[in-house]
Amino acid sequence: MCTSNLSVRSDSALYKPAVRARKKVRALPVSAAKTKKRAAEAAGFAVKLALGLVFISPLIIGLFFSFQTEQELMSYPLHLLPQHFTLENYQAVFAKVPLLLYLKNSVIVCVIAIFAQVIFATLAAYAFACFEFPFKKLLFSLVLATTMVPGEVVVVTNYLTIQNMGLTNSYAGLVLPSLISGTAIFLMRQYFLALPKEYKEAATIDGCGEIGYLFRVAMPLAVPTFASLAIYLFVQIYNQFFWPLLVTHENAMRTIQIGIAFLVTGDVISFGQILAGAMIAILPSVLVYILGQDYIIQGMTAGGIKG
Repeated sequence: MCTSNLSVRSDSALYKPAVRARKKVRALPVSAAKTKKRAAEAAGFAVKLALGLVFISPLIIGLFFSFQTEQELMSYPLHLLPQHFTLENYQAVFAKVPLLLYLKNSVIVCVIAIFAQVIFATLAAYAFACFEFPFKKLLFSLVLATTMVPGEVVVVTNYLTIQNMGLTNSYAGLVLPSLISGTAIFLMRQYFLALPKEYKEAATIDGCGEIGYLFRVAMPLAVPTFASLAIYLFVQIYNQFFWPLLVTHENAMRTIQIGIAFLVTGDVISFGQILAGAMIAILPSVLVYILGQDYIIQGMTAGGIKG
């Protein structure tokens, strides 16, 4: 009995180092794979960071230049970082042009137009996606055809209509041509078509009608699509220049883009003031994009999965 116990112990004693050696041998490739994965992630992050800096480099350069004096901007060679940091350009911009008033007008126009487009596009797109009615394909083709017509083609007609209605120099005149668009209807229709049919079947079993399904099921699920559409519309409407210039003749109704254009007029052009005004004007767009970038990604991928 003693000899057998000794042999068992000796075998187990010899077996344990072999097991440990095998574990070590197996652990080496795992750690090497983790190292390679981390290196690949770091390299990918570095590439993305470099590309991001390249794309936003004009904004960074403009921001640094807006804090420089006019003498520094006229010097050669130019310095990226200001030698004498100053806020004179921003002070001069607010003294010369009422940018806050223009910015308020732009925000009001954007909010009204975006809210109207989201509502109208949702109702029209739901009808095109879920209902059957005569001339459905023809009407949707006409909606798509409107997206191919440049805005400059109908600007004279729109202006004459607004003028005959007496809506110049008003928010209604600024907003009316932007209350609905074929692009918004098309995007929302694609979203409704991508919704799984099981959602509607389950809602119908629970007693929901078409309106109940739209407001209780489809629209809550469409929040990422609404957000991405709203951001797209905000950038488009916020950057309008020709139409606000055409229908407004008083400073009280001007928008921010016209205010920036006023900084370029005159015999003496201050590049520092123009850059300062541009930085102020671009700030809302940057904030909207930063706050809604997750919704933009979700909205773009929402239609890619269909049940």
